[in-house]
Parts: sequence; structure tokens; C-alpha cells
Amino acid sequence: MWYPLKAAGLFSIVMFVALWHVRESHPFSNFGRANQVTTGRTVLVGLVAGLIGEPPLPRLATMAAALGLSATLLDGVDGWLARRAGTASRFGARFDVEIDTLLMLTLAIVAWRHAKAGPWVVLTGLLRYLFLWAGSIWAWIGAPLAPTVRGRVICVVQIGALILAIVPAITPPASAVVAALGLAALAYSFLVDTRRLWNAAELPAAGEDR
Repeated sequence: MWYPLKAAGLFSIVMFVALWHVRESHPFSNFGRANQVTTGRTVLVGLVAGLIGEPPLPRLATMAAALGLSATLLDGVDGWLARRAGTASRFGARFDVEIDTLLMLTLAIVAWRHAKAGPWVVLTGLLRYLFLWAGSIWAWIGAPLAPTVRGRVICVVQIGALILAIVPAITPPASAVVAALGLAALAYSFLVDTRRLWNAAELPAAGEDR
């Protein structure tokens, strides 16, 4: 009964926030196909999020895994379309990253609620938000950071690990091990990025000492 309302509610909130910021960093006259694809991914993420709070039934777990897989397969299509059409923008890049993060968080919560892993698995979806929070306190963490192939690959691997953990055929403790390996890979990626930012901050400081 509440599932459609939950899914539609999250989608509406995300799109409201996205469109609120579109003029700031999207210098094109139309929304573009790439952002339309990302909007489609937002619909899929909303459908996964709507499953939170529903009974932990195998068919719903299968549904969450299928939706998550569909959203993941579309990841990269939006970027390819933007580059092909010459409409890449800071807005599109940020929109894509935020949807990836939200997908991780919703899948992690579903995995927890379906007893595929402990509550620690939710940290998977919170790591980036914690990183952003740290950047609001320490300027060097909030500095611009160029994307890397390593970061993109680990993002896909992490989402894939959560999808695999949710599949009904994968039962505990195997599902928890899969989720933990994905979380470890993601934590490693954030540690590497933190180190990159620290080194970048240290170089100007070293130059000033001279």
C-alpha cells in the first residue's frame, strides 16, 4: 500500500534538489539526454528505496537486486552520452555521483533489513556523506578531487557486492562476507583519496616554507 508513495516520495525529493541546483552548474539550454538517463536511474533507485520497510520476502529481495542491477548497467551511459553530445557539466557529474551514493545506501539498508548482513553494512552508503561532512570541517579534505578509474571501478564493484548479497540464493554468512569485502574496497578507495588530498595540501605548504 505504502510502497508506491515511498518510491515516488524519494524520487520527488531527489529531483527537487537536483533541479534546484541545475542552473548553478549546467550551462546548457536543455536538460540533455545524459541527465534524462540519470533521471531514469533515479526512478530505479526510488523503487529500491520504496522496498525499505516492506516485509523481508525473497521476491522483494530479488526485486531490489534486479532494480539495483538495472541502475548499475545504466551507469556510464549518461557520461558517454554527455561526452558524445558535448554537454558534460559539473551538474551532470554531481547528479550521477549522488545517485550512485543513494543507490549504495538503499541497497545497504535493504541488505541489512533482509538479514543479509549486520547494521554495519549501512556504513557502505554513509562513507561518502561522512567524507563530505569531514570536508566541511577540514578545508583540505573538501578540496577538488579529480575522478579516477580506480574510484569508478570500486564504486561499481561495491554496488555489485551489495546486489549479490541481496540475492536470495546467497545466504549468511556468505552474503555478509561479500558485503564486507565490498565495504573494505570502498573504504580503501576513500583512504587513497584522503591521502591524495593530504599530499596536495602538503605541497603548497612545503613551498611556502622555502
